[in-house]
This record gives sequence, C-alpha cells and structure tokens, in this order.
Amino acid sequence: MRIISCHGYSLRLLSSLCVASIFVVMILSSHFCELMRTFYANSKSSEYSVPLLELQQKLTTTHDHVTPLRSDSTTTTTAFNPNRTVPRIIRRKAKLSREKELELGLARARASIRRATAASKRNSSATSLNATGFVPSDRVYRNPAAFYQSYMEMERRFKVHVYTEGEPPIAHDGPCKDIYSMEGRFIHEMEQGAVAKRFKTKDPQRAHVHFMPFSVTWMVRYLYTPLSHDIAPLRWFVSDYVRLVSTKYPFWNRTRGADHFMLACHDWGPHASKGNPFLYNTSIRILCNANTSEGFNPQKDVSLPEIHLYGGNVSPKLLTPPPDNASRPYLAFFAGGIHGPIRPILLNHWKNRDNVLRVYEYLSKDLDYDSFMLQSKFCLCPSGHEVASPRIVEAIYAECVPVILSQNYVLPFSDVLKWEEFSIQVDVSDIPRLKNVLRAVPEEKYRRLKEGLRVVRRHFVLNQPPKRFDVFHMILHSVWLRRLNVKLD
Repeated sequence: MRIISCHGYSLRLLSSLCVASIFVVMILSSHFCELMRTFYANSKSSEYSVPLLELQQKLTTTHDHVTPLRSDSTTTTTAFNPNRTVPRIIRRKAKLSREKELELGLARARASIRRATAASKRNSSATSLNATGFVPSDRVYRNPAAFYQSYMEMERRFKVHVYTEGEPPIAHDGPCKDIYSMEGRFIHEMEQGAVAKRFKTKDPQRAHVHFMPFSVTWMVRYLYTPLSHDIAPLRWFVSDYVRLVSTKYPFWNRTRGADHFMLACHDWGPHASKGNPFLYNTSIRILCNANTSEGFNPQKDVSLPEIHLYGGNVSPKLLTPPPDNASRPYLAFFAGGIHGPIRPILLNHWKNRDNVLRVYEYLSKDLDYDSFMLQSKFCLCPSGHEVASPRIVEAIYAECVPVILSQNYVLPFSDVLKWEEFSIQVDVSDIPRLKNVLRAVPEEKYRRLKEGLRVVRRHFVLNQPPKRFDVFHMILHSVWLRRLNVKLD
C-alpha cells in the first residue's frame, strides 16, 4: 500500500484521529448534557444551588441573598468570562422562634438600661427625664435614670397573658372595696381595663409573663369554713388551677412557673400559694403580706401596697392634703384595734397618755380619723396580724411621714424607692421611748421627708383609669423587673 505523507503526518493516522476526536466530543457532549440536567435538577431541591438564569435575575434586581465578592463584578452577560468574579451565596438566616424573639427583646432592654445608667453618671442633671413628667430625684429613687429607662422599656415591650380558665367569683373577680380591694381592682384592670389594652396579649406565645387571675379573698369567703382554722381548701383550689393550666398549655412546664404570677392582698395569700410548691418557690407572688419570715422572697416576689377603699373610694380629704405651711399640731397619731404582736406594746405604753402623741384603740364618733392624719407630723403604722398596713398609703396621701413599726416587712417598690427618704423605721424595742425618737428628728430632715412624700405619692395613687407611674403601673413594673432579672441600684 502506498503511503502519502503531509508535513510528517500520515493521512491514515490523521483520519483515525479525526474519527476518534469526533467520538470523544460526542461522549463529552453527552456527559455535559447529563451534568447540566443534574445541575438544574439539584437546583430545585438544594437551598444553596441557584440556576444560572435565576442567579442572573437576583444579581440585577436584589442583593438580599446573593452578593458579589467584588463591587466591579456587575457584568450582565451570560457568556463565559474567565475574569468574572463568582458570586457568593449567603445563607438565609433562620427565623427566630417566639421564645428567642422575646429573650432578644429582653436582652436589648437590659442593654438600654445599662446605657442609661452609664449616661446618667456622666451627666448628673438628667434633664431629659422630664419628658413624661417624671421628676428625677437621687434622694428618693435608688437609680432614677435606670428606673425611668426600665419603665419606658416596659411600656414599649412588656406583654402579659391572662389565663381564661376558672369561673367567677373565685377566678376573674375579686373585692373592689374595703381593705383587700387591690385584688379585684388589679384583676379587672388586667382583664378589661386601660392597662389591659396596653399590656395584655391574647397570644400567649408573645407574652413575657402569664397571670393567674384568682382571688384569695374570695376563696376565703366561698371555700373557708368560719372558725375552722382549716385553710386546706384554699390550697386545693390553687393546686387544681395550676394543674389545669399546666396540662392544657406548655408554658408552666417550660419554666416550672418562673414566668407566672399571682396577686393576693389577703393575709392568707402566702398560705394559699403553698398549694403548688413551684408557685410558692419559683413563681412571682404579688403579696400584701410581704413577710420574709413566712417565705416572702424579695428576689422574685413583689410587695403589694395595701389600699383600704372605704365604699370603693379613697377619702376625699386625703386626695387634697393641706398646703406645706399648714399647722400640724400633733407629733404623731394612731387609731386601731389591738391584734398582732406589736400593737399591744404600742397601746400599752401610749394609749390616751399624751396630748401630742395621740394613740387610740378606737375613735369616738366625734373624732375624725382623716383629720388627725392631716394634722399630724408623723403617722404611726404598726403591723397587725400580718406585716402590711393600709395606714402607710393613707399617710403618704396625707403627707404625714409614715413611722414603720414592723418586723420582717419588705416595703412596696423598695427595689426602686428609698423608703428612708420619705419614712422613718423605728425598732419595736424603741416603742417605750417613741416620743423622744420622733422629737429628735431635725426640722430640716422632717421637711426633706415631706418633700419625698410629694415625689412618691403618684406611685401609690389608684387612678381610674390608670395613669403612667401610678400604682397599677408600678406593680407591673415590679413584675417586669423580675422578668428582666435586673436590680436598679
């Protein structure tokens, strides 16, 4: 066979190579098509694979999920360009759960409070706090800037879920007048009042805390057998209520009740809460009987001011105290029954024994209780059967400096307020020399205490409808602080 050469290559060899090349190209084309089919198939199921056309559209319309590595990589052609920078695929952040959203909001609130505290140290004038009528006073508030910022964060974020379980009158109801009126007033306000419109949420997933709206006072009226001294039925009711909400909803079991709260002004509130050990030891208990010797824990529990509403209202005389220069001829005043361990000591030493230190067991009809308070410099507030006394709030209304005669009592809102700046605490052992103790208070200090009373008065007023910084909002703020787990010192 004759061989024809061309530039040193064999024609036969060249022909063979051409045939082989065509065959390889066909195979590679087949593999490439298969590869592209695989790419597009994967792009439909993979979170991070983006088809070429879809990628191009994202690059030219939005950069929410795909951004180029360099700002100059903005070519719009689909042709191959070896100098083109490959776009970076950014993982889409997973949506936060409701629980994490709540905790993130709380973390931001804590940071905001810390910033306000730091700023107040740099600028002691803190004039910006006057925007809402809040009057800063380093003497009366433990940390006025922190309190104000915490209060603003509460108004911005705080949400309360109120359980609908239970039947009236023991649940969703309570007394609205007389000595335990705070129970009914708070329940009604949280369920259908102005406070509810701002802080209540129907979605428990969005709530920071959960309120169990039962009334211990109504338990005593409807479940307790008079003179039996058996308070077990109160504990049974509380136990059943917690069991009901903990089996129906996941919220109690999630925290073992740490983000749940109850409110009771009756003396037996602490005993009723023993119906469930987690309610007693873990949950937030808002109690008038804030006695540390009976299990009250100021780190988690809230001291509730006791407000006696005669006929459902505060005495009109106490709503308008006399001017600062009005005469107060009496050094101190008290009138009340003999019960508990402290009052017998007080009445034994001072009942009807002094013309300026006026101490009575009961007033005769011709003497007026409110008038005595308005004409006295100091108002004696001894504990009775339990530590709390409505005379403390009445004294604040009358601008009569409260004299606290109690043991193991955590005063209301003491995590925010400096009680020593608007009241005097006298040890029980000093009752025999009480007149000398009060006379020894310098006039300058007395006037400063009265000024403090005017500042804090707004925090103990029971407005209808509620107003900012009043007693309803201060109670909620106390719960908010415990949910934040922040100390305002």
